Amino acid sequence: MKIQEAVQEHYGAVARGEESGCGCASTAEFAQVIGYTPEDIALAGQANLGLGCGNPFAFTDVKPGMSVLDLGSGAGFDAFLAWRRVGPTGRVIGVDMTDDMLAQARANAEKLGATNVEFRKGFIEQLPVEDRSVDLVISNCVINLSVDKPAVFREIARVLKPGGRIAVSDLVLLQELPPEVAQSVAAYVGCIAGASLMNDYVRMALDAGLTDLSIPHIAHGKQLAEAVAPGGCCGSDGASTAKAAASAIASIKLHGRKPSQN
Repeated sequence: MKIQEAVQEHYGAVARGEESGCGCASTAEFAQVIGYTPEDIALAGQANLGLGCGNPFAFTDVKPGMSVLDLGSGAGFDAFLAWRRVGPTGRVIGVDMTDDMLAQARANAEKLGATNVEFRKGFIEQLPVEDRSVDLVISNCVINLSVDKPAVFREIARVLKPGGRIAVSDLVLLQELPPEVAQSVAAYVGCIAGASLMNDYVRMALDAGLTDLSIPHIAHGKQLAEAVAPGGCCGSDGASTAKAAASAIASIKLHGRKPSQN
């Protein structure tokens, strides 16, 4: 099975409730581990499926009236947190490739009355979003799943307005993975095997034309592995896979912007 198909199948199953997102005692527990507040979790409600590796809004200034794009929006957790911040004069677009996730996100938006939140089907390597149309691009543990990460960063640069910003949480490698993890499709759909070395990840963003890059937060993989229970995010043996890779991975927040002249 191709990686992209495996990712779609896994996250579709999570949306349908057939598989677990984080494998923790509760998705609320895991969300707090990776940086969300109880207020965030309460607002998102059923949109929290336990799928992230950090809170992309930490250290990020989101103002009323802004337009925000969420890459790999899932059931809408981060999109709805953005919606709360941009207010009725702003707009939020979520892009996801999985039909079941899109259906759940749209249902959640209706329940919340989030009329200025839109969910579009598409791939993050070829975004269904207009050039120079958004103020902020966010993403949570999704870019690492792409088999063409340079294309993702080029698309981010394309859709950002001049001076627009990026704020993503993602998994990166501090060193090469053990071979048994690197070759595991289960580890790929669980975000680990698809991760790039941190310096390569930053270079791809720079090559796409993004500037003023910073990494305001790094969390060692051991912190995430401790929160993953058996049967969790990395396939049928999530805990052992996560722990085997723990010393090699980190969760980071990457910030940057598109130059104002572009």
